[in-house]
Amino acid sequence: MAKSAKSSKAADKAAAADKPAAAPAIKSADTDKMIFIGKGEQPVFLTLALANRHGLVTGATGTGKTVSLQVMAEGFARAGVPVFAADIKGDLSGISEMGEAKDFLLSRARDMGLDFKPDQFSTVFWDVFGEQGHPVRATVSEMGPLLLSQMLQLNDVQEGVLNVAFRVADEQGLLLLDMKDLRAILSYIAEHADELTTQYGNVSKATVGTIQRQLLVLENQGAEKFFGEPALQLKDFMRLDANGRGMINILVADRLMQSPKLYATFLLWMLSELFEELPEVGDPPQPKLVFFFDEAHLLFNDAPKPLMDKIEQVVRLIRSKGVGVYFVTQNPIDVPDKILAQLGNRIQHALRAFTPRDQKAVQAAAQTFRSNPKLDTAQVITELGKGEALVSFLEGNGTPAMVERVMIRPPTSRIGPITPQERQAIMALSPVKGKYDTTVDNESAYEILQKRVSETAAPANDGSVLGQIGSIVGTIFGTNTPRNKLSTAQVIARNVTRTVTNKVAGDVVAGLGKSVAGSIGGSIGRSIVRGTLGGLLRR
Repeated sequence: MAKSAKSSKAADKAAAADKPAAAPAIKSADTDKMIFIGKGEQPVFLTLALANRHGLVTGATGTGKTVSLQVMAEGFARAGVPVFAADIKGDLSGISEMGEAKDFLLSRARDMGLDFKPDQFSTVFWDVFGEQGHPVRATVSEMGPLLLSQMLQLNDVQEGVLNVAFRVADEQGLLLLDMKDLRAILSYIAEHADELTTQYGNVSKATVGTIQRQLLVLENQGAEKFFGEPALQLKDFMRLDANGRGMINILVADRLMQSPKLYATFLLWMLSELFEELPEVGDPPQPKLVFFFDEAHLLFNDAPKPLMDKIEQVVRLIRSKGVGVYFVTQNPIDVPDKILAQLGNRIQHALRAFTPRDQKAVQAAAQTFRSNPKLDTAQVITELGKGEALVSFLEGNGTPAMVERVMIRPPTSRIGPITPQERQAIMALSPVKGKYDTTVDNESAYEILQKRVSETAAPANDGSVLGQIGSIVGTIFGTNTPRNKLSTAQVIARNVTRTVTNKVAGDVVAGLGKSVAGSIGGSIGRSIVRGTLGGLLRR
């Protein structure tokens, strides 16, 4: 028995020697200064103090970009950093619900030395159309002529006329809040084109008409829901929950993607507003807000040079406002070189190289990383499995680390979309419930210009002095009195009046153009006839 026990212990030791060593435990999945992203040869962390140096998440469809975005968003939220992310397919909404300890998630976490604990995160849903989230609105004035021209796809001449409209509105104190305000000011400058041309240059009615047609196209895409009040206050994106975690703001963008210009311009407007509103903070220990821009190529497609310059400026300078911007797209070549150079934190999922163009794209993607002598980066990009990625984050001195092949850690919240009932329950407890849900129509350019038109319009004809005189005459001669109540004198007066009236009416009808209409105008002529002759002539 003793010998048998000894042999059993020896067998256990031998089995333990053959078993691979457990991965060293990650003491804290998200430390105070770093976010644990995944594990290659070593654990890979994103340093919070360098997270506002922007980043890029790329890869073919179905390779795990959304999960990487979810992992990063969870890490930022735990660290007390608010997040804004566009949700194109609805998959990101699961971050609001408790995750499930499924076998494949537990296995991956165990291989990384990670203690997997299901979690969920405070979430606010937003929707430009107000259907699956709180409405998101901006005023026309806030959008400005440059971004609006991009949205409307105007040429240089049309953009110039739109700038004139904004200038006239500013000088006359006309608020441009919604689409009807913009239409009203365009109609105004068309009516006063001759006067404005001498001051601002040529203002063509035909050009104004073209802009109006483009507005109609934009309205048909749902833009009238975006422009108006109450306008979004960006501070509502920068909230913490009761536990000190950053709120995760999700823009429901499945329907918005059907209007790609509206989507791209809206997100660029948000960046511009953040840049203008937030104070300079230099390099904070962690970002004030992190912004994930999915389908980022839509921002750059066919963008004119002035707009590209603005995008580059905002991306370059918004870092000092404490905002980190992370572009999510299929390939690094979707992003212009000047902006790509600003993106220091990179996650590259698999790319397919079936065509010569694809192969060129793979080579271009590989060249954006700091090379690792242990890896053939271009080859590895095509071999990555789902959930794997090539990762390079900025190191302490601000330089990119060598690229590593990394297995991305599992998210702790739900993977996949939530149900409509779950969404409604979250919105019912939202910290901004009721603040944006009802449209407000304040007095602005449309109402003011309408008031001006009504004040300058001619008074009603039937209430004119001539009409009143005709009424008095009718009373004197009995034409306004029922026949059965006429006195004998009024009966005689009425018969005389009718005889004269018939003669005069015939003469007026025959010669209206030469007499009344020719001398004082058809409108006044008709007023005279309606007033004094009891409306014998009608329009």
